Amino acid sequence: MRDQALFDKIDLHLIRVLHTVLTERSVSRAALRLGMHQPAVSASLKRLRELAGDPLLVRSGSGMAPTDAGLRMVEPSASILRAAEVLFTGARGFDPQTSDQTFRVAASDYLDPHFLPQLVAQIKAQAPMCPIEIHPLSADSDYHAHLAQGEVDVVVGNWLKPPEDLYLGQLFADEVVCLVAQDHPAARRGWTRESWLGAEHIAPTPTHPGARGVIDDHLESLGLVRNITARCPHFGLIPSMVASSLLVLTTGRRYCERFTGRLPVKILPCPIEFPQLMYYQLWHERSHASASARWLREQVRSVAAALRKE
Repeated sequence: MRDQALFDKIDLHLIRVLHTVLTERSVSRAALRLGMHQPAVSASLKRLRELAGDPLLVRSGSGMAPTDAGLRMVEPSASILRAAEVLFTGARGFDPQTSDQTFRVAASDYLDPHFLPQLVAQIKAQAPMCPIEIHPLSADSDYHAHLAQGEVDVVVGNWLKPPEDLYLGQLFADEVVCLVAQDHPAARRGWTRESWLGAEHIAPTPTHPGARGVIDDHLESLGLVRNITARCPHFGLIPSMVASSLLVLTTGRRYCERFTGRLPVKILPCPIEFPQLMYYQLWHERSHASASARWLREQVRSVAAALRKE
């Protein structure tokens, strides 16, 4: 097939199906993400296979895996979609009242628990037709790749040293404190550095293999290690676990204060001095000039500013 004849058979929708199928590694999940019926995605995949002269996605155990040719197409297809987004978004500008663009925010749940609900409410109030996807920062999250490939628009979290290869905007700072049950021995007699280090600590599951988090990174810089006896990937459940045990949660004051009126817990100062937790939003060069992405970042910034005033 001549090159021109090949190009005439390719449209942007087909490229989007190609990228989604290859990254999801599942026709059914790709259909959900694209808002299409599964037979339509299968038909598009058949066309793509014919155009490529390669199966692109093959069975692998109980799932599917891209072929070598499919893997080589992931980044080029993402680049085409990014270029199209910048091209047409820049040409039209962005009107939140009429746009139907999907916004994708990746955030950890150790933020102020009011942050994401208020962000979603504000976006839906100002951009009622724009879908919103909230993505977790979990153990298998590669947020650098997700930002670069356009799978998320902005990442919100806290880092002792934020990545230097991404744009960032500072949102707010928070004091490090401890949350314990009201009947915890330390609630009555306080604690020394040694008794705090030796207490039973609960910590979030690391966001990626080998990660320790800002609390343990700082302790390591001091040559100290705390006694972590429990880990949980669901940060929102940890205060309830603390309320009914001897576990100690060390995190930001703003987060802990949301639970002191709802659970039998108490906030205590930490006997070790920590730098303030700094929360940022991160984004990639690909969306830096996008009008819609700038609007989204402004919503993140304004919600964070409003929470600082509470």
